[in-house]
Amino acid sequence: MKNSRRQNRTRYKLKKVTDRKRLSVFKSNNHIYVQVINDEVGKTLASASSMEKIFKDINKSKKELAEKIGTEIAKRSIENGVKEVAFDKGKYKYHGIIKILADAARAAGLNF
Repeated sequence: MKNSRRQNRTRYKLKKVTDRKRLSVFKSNNHIYVQVINDEVGKTLASASSMEKIFKDINKSKKELAEKIGTEIAKRSIENGVKEVAFDKGKYKYHGIIKILADAARAAGLNF
C-alpha cells in the first residue's frame, strides 16, 4: 500500500507541475526498464532496458548496468528530439540504482 501511495504522489506532482515528457523507471529483481513517455498522446518515445541484446552481453554489476542504461536512454531520447524530461522515479526512493541511472542520463545530456 505504501509503495502505490508514493507512486501516485510522484506522478500527480509531476503532471501538475510540468508538461515535459516523462522519464519513467521500473526495476524488478533482475532487470531495469526506462522509457520516455509523452502523456498527452500516451505514446512511448524512447525506451531502454537491461533485457536488450547490447546489455545482455555486458557481464557487469547492476550499478554499472544502470549507468549504461542511463546513457543509452539519454542518447535515444535526444535522437528523437527530447532533451528536457521530468524524472518519474515511480515507487522507488531516489537512491542506489535509481540515482545512478538518473545521474548517468543527466551526464549524457538530458535536462531534469
